[in-house]
Amino acid sequence: MMARAILLSILLLSAAACATATDPPDVPGDAPAAAILFDDFSYPDALAAEENGWILRTAPGWPGVQGARWGKDRLSIHDDPDHPGNRVMRLTSSTDGTSENTRQSQFCHERKYLEGTYAARVRFTGEPVSGENGDQIVQTFYLISPLKAPMDLDYSEVDFEYLPNGGWGRKGATFFTTTWETFRPRPDWEADNESTDRAAVYDGWRILVVQIGEGEVRYFVDGEHFATHGGRVFPEVPMSINFNLWFIDKGLQPAGAMRTWVEEVDWVYHRAGVILEPGEVVAAVARLREEGVGFRDSVPVPVPPLQSPCDF
Repeated sequence: MMARAILLSILLLSAAACATATDPPDVPGDAPAAAILFDDFSYPDALAAEENGWILRTAPGWPGVQGARWGKDRLSIHDDPDHPGNRVMRLTSSTDGTSENTRQSQFCHERKYLEGTYAARVRFTGEPVSGENGDQIVQTFYLISPLKAPMDLDYSEVDFEYLPNGGWGRKGATFFTTTWETFRPRPDWEADNESTDRAAVYDGWRILVVQIGEGEVRYFVDGEHFATHGGRVFPEVPMSINFNLWFIDKGLQPAGAMRTWVEEVDWVYHRAGVILEPGEVVAAVARLREEGVGFRDSVPVPVPPLQSPCDF
């Protein structure tokens, strides 16, 4: 824990230096003309985020517990108790161990993102805010395209996933990064991906950065390089930006009292077509906040626009 704290301090100091330095020629500053997405989630309520292209999921389906429900009421905006004036988006999911009383949460931005740099500051949690611990739950920041058919190669997915209670054959807290070529949904599950996992506790605020470019997908957590994937799994089609909080099917504790979990998102950032180092990302976010920018989206929409379902 001490090592991670020192590493994060170094990252933030590096960001401060970058914020005052002149950008290198191939990394222009975040002027309005730059192709970026930035959201500080400083909304009065979660529904207001829909005005900026966010979709609050209501559609049933994958992933998670079969029969679970998704709803806009599972998303909310809250003050950050550690930083007065800051606001965060909260995802809330709950279960009593039965599918009919399981509620999961997700929100998505439109499908127009491919190569470049993506980042988010996310708070992962290691135990429920109410009820007994033990359910296998997945806390995420990810990019995804629709799957047109089982094992379709025209597919892209890039995942950060934290499992505080294990799952997928792992016991105990585990962090996964996974880049997908394709898959076949259940019941005849088949996966074609490249995945890197680490058995460790990642509770608390984390800065997640993924670079997609030059044939590689490079993952960073709090400035530390976590994994590099490439080759056949490199993303091929535009993706949406997503966060969700869901329970692993068959991973619930026995039915009983309700258990409620949360995940929080402070900000999300994307720079289209440019690879930025984690310190440069934090510096860019700091500049936007200093300028009073709560939201900016200058990433071009494909012509014609792509369908952007928030059900996956």
